[in-house]
Amino acid sequence: MADTKREIERKYEATPRTALPDLTKVGGVAQVVDKGVAELDAVYYDTRDLRLAAASITLRRRTGGDDAGWHLKLPVAPGIRDEVTAPLSDSLPRSLAALVRARVRGAATVPVMRLLSRRELRHLADADGALLAELSRDSVRAERLTDGGRVAEWDEIEVELADGTETAFLAAVDKKLRKAGIEPAASPSKLARALAETAPEGERPPAPQRPPRPRTAGDHVLAYLREQVDAILVHDPAVRRDLPDSVHQMRVASRRLRSAFRTYRKIVDRSVTDPMGDELRWLAAELGFARDQEVLAERLRSRIDELPRTLVLGPVRGRLRIWAAARGSGTRRRAVAVLDSKRYLALLDSLEALLADPPLLKAADGPAEKALPKAVLKDYDRLAQRVETALSLPAGEERDLALHDARKAAKRARYAGEAATTALGKPAKRFAKRMKAVQTVLGDHQDSVVAREALRNLAIQAHAAGESAFTWGLLYGHEESAAAARERELPQVWAKAADPRVREALGA
Repeated sequence: MADTKREIERKYEATPRTALPDLTKVGGVAQVVDKGVAELDAVYYDTRDLRLAAASITLRRRTGGDDAGWHLKLPVAPGIRDEVTAPLSDSLPRSLAALVRARVRGAATVPVMRLLSRRELRHLADADGALLAELSRDSVRAERLTDGGRVAEWDEIEVELADGTETAFLAAVDKKLRKAGIEPAASPSKLARALAETAPEGERPPAPQRPPRPRTAGDHVLAYLREQVDAILVHDPAVRRDLPDSVHQMRVASRRLRSAFRTYRKIVDRSVTDPMGDELRWLAAELGFARDQEVLAERLRSRIDELPRTLVLGPVRGRLRIWAAARGSGTRRRAVAVLDSKRYLALLDSLEALLADPPLLKAADGPAEKALPKAVLKDYDRLAQRVETALSLPAGEERDLALHDARKAAKRARYAGEAATTALGKPAKRFAKRMKAVQTVLGDHQDSVVAREALRNLAIQAHAAGESAFTWGLLYGHEESAAAARERELPQVWAKAADPRVREALGA
């Protein structure tokens, strides 16, 4: 069974002679408690080409200390990681192997580094003895287990925030340490430093640098594609851990990626990207099943909560719970099964190959300021045609379907503008904002269409069970009214989006 802890820490350079300042001078610290010395032995695992390390992920098996076991650390933000732990065992636990599957795929995880640490541990505590943070002083010996077995040694200081302590406390400790001449560590983790200092001669990794600034249309599109692929990989373990909003974020990344393939097909060869787009559509649909059910159930619950109690007739909330449970049963297992499938892993391989050797067309070499606006405005023209078609139809099912088509076009136009923002700046950002406003109106309308269908089915079930269907019919009427209001709102929102100045600002 795996457990998770949010790890918020800062690391500092040290030598055997580095003297710690009096940390009881830090606000809130009443005592510094010596917790003794621990001998730690950690073996780090990765693929032979260090895929986990490249993603700032660490996977280790550690003995010694009070937290022996398997530890997987996933980056959240600078200085913040989620540490997922599992009990000590001889082989990698399946729960942790699943969380790195999207990164390693078919490659084996092997021992790449051994770190032997002598840790002097101190607790920074308040007047009541409550733990505020742990301060450890480590003497580290790193032994590379591949590529020649080089060795490195160093000392470092680490301050890790205790659960419940405000992050501002770390800033106060940091100020005190810096004043004593103790500087922040250059490496973000022990493993990163060990890999750098034990790399074979001539293969030392270069110092981290900012990626080159995109210049051509192809540069900008590839940067955007890489950002979305990275988002899929980052959210993969979050979906497996059932973290809030993770399914939605992974689904959005897959949709943005597919949309970019279609928008910028004059820049990236569609004969290569179209099959990947089909697979991304499959992935988004599979992930969306759980998300859509959750959103719909929450919408219906909120509608019931808005009604006066005198209008809620019969076991309405109970029936909704049963309905939602039946439709949502197994949705998380389904999502995880998709992420474990050969089809999904093959898609990741294809995306990785695309970024490694992008199939760029002639237009990719041109200036972004010329090529990108043309692609963005082509998506806009598609949206304009669909909106005009929908508005010309009488209210009813045909118009609902046309508005749904317009919604999909609005989303694609919005994503196109967002993808072009790094090249075109504020005009593209403004364009994307206007498209998002159109998408929001059309999205709310479509949500109402879907909700009405669900309410009709719930009313039929209630009637068949001998219950009153009054409340379900009332909610159906409310949804009809909400959809009509959105239809009345659309022409005004579209008029702002269709303002010629929005197009002209893109420079096409």
